[in-house]
Amino acid sequence: VSMSIIKGVTLEEEMKKNPQLKLSDIQSLREWCEKQPHLPKIEDNFLALFLHSNYYQMEPTKNTIENYYTTRTHMSDIFCNRDPFQEKGLRQIFKFAAAFSLNGLTKDGYKMIFATLLDSDLSFYDYNNCFKYGVMTSDIHFLMEGTNNGYIFIFDVSKLSFGHVTRVNPLTVKKHLYYIQEAMPIRLKAIHVLNATPAMELFMNMAKPFLKNELIKIIHFHVSLESISEYISVDALPNEIGGKAGSVHKLAEIQVKTLEDYREWFLLDESTRRVDEALRIGKSKTANDLFGIEGNFKKLDID
Repeated sequence: VSMSIIKGVTLEEEMKKNPQLKLSDIQSLREWCEKQPHLPKIEDNFLALFLHSNYYQMEPTKNTIENYYTTRTHMSDIFCNRDPFQEKGLRQIFKFAAAFSLNGLTKDGYKMIFATLLDSDLSFYDYNNCFKYGVMTSDIHFLMEGTNNGYIFIFDVSKLSFGHVTRVNPLTVKKHLYYIQEAMPIRLKAIHVLNATPAMELFMNMAKPFLKNELIKIIHFHVSLESISEYISVDALPNEIGGKAGSVHKLAEIQVKTLEDYREWFLLDESTRRVDEALRIGKSKTANDLFGIEGNFKKLDID
């Protein structure tokens, strides 16, 4: 896929899809962005994505834009070295984990993104690379699909063990959750956890201090397919879990191929879509400001 093809959804397409999306809002956002010298140039279809994910409210949209580019600049362990061919850690995780969108929509019109471990072997497990892979998948998905009514994340954790969870640093979880809750341009509607193990409970206890209440409310645990069938069509899931979407390994292979096709986009993203702290008006931000132990979590109440 050459860079000329990687345009993603156009603003015109987004406006057809979303009658609430106003050109005047895009223009005033564009003007606001131009007055923020530290921000990179942002494509119109991305401005549409930010607006839509914030239900067209201007101030929350500006916050998300600010958080998105600042987080992606300072979270180098996730947003640097994303070459799907050259990066050893990624090549390894592509064999041991999977993250891809499922076909079709839920009855509420939501898109489903599925993730699982393909192998329970601990020697190759790297939580950070798993998250990196998941974010790369969602990046390309947003680029190609544009806005959506809502998203549902489905995690199959049947292969998750205590050994996996004890390798996870709580501070890393804090950073990842900050990105999902404050920076990701999506309307997150639900998180469904399938085949929850006791290890998942341990992980949730680690994550809980960094979860906003509204996110906690939309996390659902399922011991059977029957209980998840209230929310989604089970057929949309991979075969191994009881669905009819095809083998999880095959679906994972297709996803990796897609990421490889968009290699140029990832390289360009890393070199151009970042903030320049030297140009920020006011105090420049560091990773410690965002995620440090005393990190200033703008809107996160830790109970």
